[in-house]
Amino acid sequence: MLSYAFTEEQEDLRQMVREFAQAEIGPLVEEAERRESFPVEVMPKLGELGLLGIVFPEEYGGIGADKVTECIFVEEMAKVCAGITASVNAHADLAAFPIYKFGTDAQKERYLPRSIAGEIIGAYAITEPNTGSDAAGLASRAERRNGGYVINGRKNFITNGTICDYCLVAAYTDRERRGEGISVFIVDRDTPGFEVTRKLEKMGHRSSDTAELVFEDCAVPEEALLGGREGAFGALMEALITGRVSHGVKSAAIAEAAFEAAKQYATEREAFGRSLSKFQAIRFKLADMATRIEAAKALAYKAAWLYSTGQPCVKEASMAKYYSAEVADYVCREAVQIHGGYGYIVEYPVERYYRDAKLASITEGTSEIQQLIIGRELGL
Repeated sequence: MLSYAFTEEQEDLRQMVREFAQAEIGPLVEEAERRESFPVEVMPKLGELGLLGIVFPEEYGGIGADKVTECIFVEEMAKVCAGITASVNAHADLAAFPIYKFGTDAQKERYLPRSIAGEIIGAYAITEPNTGSDAAGLASRAERRNGGYVINGRKNFITNGTICDYCLVAAYTDRERRGEGISVFIVDRDTPGFEVTRKLEKMGHRSSDTAELVFEDCAVPEEALLGGREGAFGALMEALITGRVSHGVKSAAIAEAAFEAAKQYATEREAFGRSLSKFQAIRFKLADMATRIEAAKALAYKAAWLYSTGQPCVKEASMAKYYSAEVADYVCREAVQIHGGYGYIVEYPVERYYRDAKLASITEGTSEIQQLIIGRELGL
């Protein structure tokens, strides 16, 4: 029987995160968006509250909760700022989590406690300038040399690329085994040959740093190989699945923030002697927006519940990411429309929500890729 109602402890965490986000994140958003830079000072604060280690065991400084609980955190953070949340997600879901799930004991001891405390920041580098949706088409390679590996390759669209202390880098160690020949390396930022070539300017999520990275004769010891063995394509896919669940909740949260802004504006704004909310056309828009948001959240939390209980959720994770992206785009567009001319200027947050929403259908597997996955899982 399907059951993923929130517990009292989860609701308490929701309230705590909501208060933290409004008090600590909210005041930083405008400056972070203007500078197009992630405010790294929030990481130790999140770490102190245990919010970077929600799904990690207590032995590493985490709180040992489940994916549903982590999604509550993502939801409340994203309502305040999607960009800042994106960098936090990339650190926890894409960089630290694979180390916990697939790393050696030594790797876990070295990286997890400091990552969970917010003392160091991680990044996850798969995408390349000529390789996006086809993760197995990587050009980066890692060759065995002098008891370790030498990495050569170029990565693009890497969240936290400019601010990371370490980066999980995917590269081929055996090109004869497409996909399965990809290995993952934990590369420290100060490793010679690791270079940030440029910071990318983006349409949305401006408070999240995104970069192009180059690895040129970047020599790493054998101990840098994630899990101590070659062939880690499964680790990459696992990270993407849990990331897609988070994306589903995050996109729904962007939509909900836009909806709340539009609802308030429609209630306060008057035209022809009455508030906009009294016009049927606006009421119908808001009703449709609210319904789609609830559906998106239910789908995303179902995927989180399945993941938390160890059940297969490849299909549901892709459904959540795909549908929530569509909902975010629709709701944010309608929120701007309800605001009229004010929705087009930066003084009102719906302009930012609209820009932020677009990324949802592109990052970590486009909507078209999610549809392919869904179709495959349906046996088509």
